[in-house]
Amino acid sequence: MAAVTKPVIESTRARQRSGIRPQTIRLTILYVVTIVLALLFMFPLFWALMSGLKTPQEMYAFPPVIIPKVMRPTNFIDAFTAFPFALWYRNTLEVVVLATLGTVASASLVAYGFARFDFRFKNVIFMLTLATMMLPSQVSLIPRYILFHDFGWIDTLYPLWVPAWFGGSAFAIFLMRQFFLTLPRELDEAALIDGAGYFRIFWNILAPLCKPALATLAILTLIANWDSFLDPVIFLQSQEHFTVAIGIWYFKQQEFQVTPTDQLLMASAVTSIIPPIALFFSFQRYFVQGIVLSGLKE
Repeated sequence: MAAVTKPVIESTRARQRSGIRPQTIRLTILYVVTIVLALLFMFPLFWALMSGLKTPQEMYAFPPVIIPKVMRPTNFIDAFTAFPFALWYRNTLEVVVLATLGTVASASLVAYGFARFDFRFKNVIFMLTLATMMLPSQVSLIPRYILFHDFGWIDTLYPLWVPAWFGGSAFAIFLMRQFFLTLPRELDEAALIDGAGYFRIFWNILAPLCKPALATLAILTLIANWDSFLDPVIFLQSQEHFTVAIGIWYFKQQEFQVTPTDQLLMASAVTSIIPPIALFFSFQRYFVQGIVLSGLKE
């Protein structure tokens, strides 16, 4: 036994004398791998940004030009003048804000009922709600189109944000319910003894404690509605009602016989992803905290 452990001890002492610890080596490897993966995943964004600054000749050059020799930031201005991107951004902002507010408000109320009240068939109804997550949105596309057509909402923005005010989604309800379950019921009981109603308990006591979950749900909903393509392409028909995602697709479908515009398309695509990225990094702390805490209790 002593003969076996002696080389190990000597090897450990040699590494300590050399000043290199195993933990330092592992951290160095981890940092190197993280940096390489970060650069790998950031390259498409970097390529899109550089493509938005190229000339038409550099866009189609072979071998490909990564960094343009003469950058043209005017491409971003030309992209907004070639098509009404300002109007499309306003439409997208309207849909995103209303849909996010509706999802956060309605899903929180529904989740509050599932988490705090006992009623008949509560677990069955909750399981049926979660079961809807297995159905793709394409399944309900035709019934929704018929419904909105009867309402006269086709080619309007209403189909994109009104449904969010009726529970949001099953995932939103599940996320908020899990967070409500982490809050002690003693808070509700103390407030009831003081004469507070259920809605006041929700609004004044529980909602302020749910800021991480609310921020997480708001970020996820905002990004989902900002990038939404299927519903806008089905329900919107007029160019003045397009959102950014549909506008870029419409931009790509046009036939330009004189001047190539792929560089303008890349410039518009880059500007379309700036708001979600900025929002995510601004509320990243609440986002991570909300995801972690929402799964602590079942």
